[in-house]
Amino acid sequence: MLKKVGIAVCSKFSSSGYLLGYIGRVFKTSFFFITKEKSARKILIMQLLFTFIEALPIISMLSAALGSALYLVGYQFLLSFGQESLIYKVLVITIVQEIGPLLVAFVVTARSATAIATEIGGMVISHQIESYISFGVDPISYLVAPRFIGVTASVFFLNLYFCLCGTFGPFFVSLIVNPVTASDYLAGILKSFDLITIGVSILKSIVFGMIISIASTYFGFNVQRASTEVPVAGIASVTKSFMNIIIADVLIILMVLLR
Repeated sequence: MLKKVGIAVCSKFSSSGYLLGYIGRVFKTSFFFITKEKSARKILIMQLLFTFIEALPIISMLSAALGSALYLVGYQFLLSFGQESLIYKVLVITIVQEIGPLLVAFVVTARSATAIATEIGGMVISHQIESYISFGVDPISYLVAPRFIGVTASVFFLNLYFCLCGTFGPFFVSLIVNPVTASDYLAGILKSFDLITIGVSILKSIVFGMIISIASTYFGFNVQRASTEVPVAGIASVTKSFMNIIIADVLIILMVLLR
């Protein structure tokens, strides 16, 4: 039993070292991607198209629906305490700092993590990765770096779009329960923004995007030789992304609370 435990622990530490080295390579190649990898820019554009542009409709519906529901419930609750003016602050903190980055990350994970992991896993099975290496092409800089940049940028911009729709969209709902002019609503929303809320939202979106892209490419490359491993890699990329996103979210919240 002790032998089995020791083997499991050693295997865990060994894979952790490999993962840290992989993350370091991804950051290094992504930093020099814009200046060196002109041939891979098409991959970056396609990744932005799939992850960012094609996700805009669902993000629009989710942000408008959640923002409107939060305004309706929150306004009625605060009205019972005579604090209905706080609805703007509640809306901004909830949508911008908490729900926006987290929900966008979940949507991107569900749409893109599986796609990236299965695509790279299929390339491993079909020996395309070996072909790249034999021709002197670094698969990390050619395949991973554009996806890392594309997914991270997509999560950032989708979060920005979600926050705008989720905070300004409920204005039309406010006309039903609390008729206000557009200028008053806009002033109330803008007054509720602060640097900490904006900074936390930006930090979360960037970190979540990095987690998704690294997890999906990492598990894609971990496919060995069996085609049955490809869907397993896709599932693993989604589950690990979800778990690490939640952990990162909690750590960032703690960091803000203990600052």
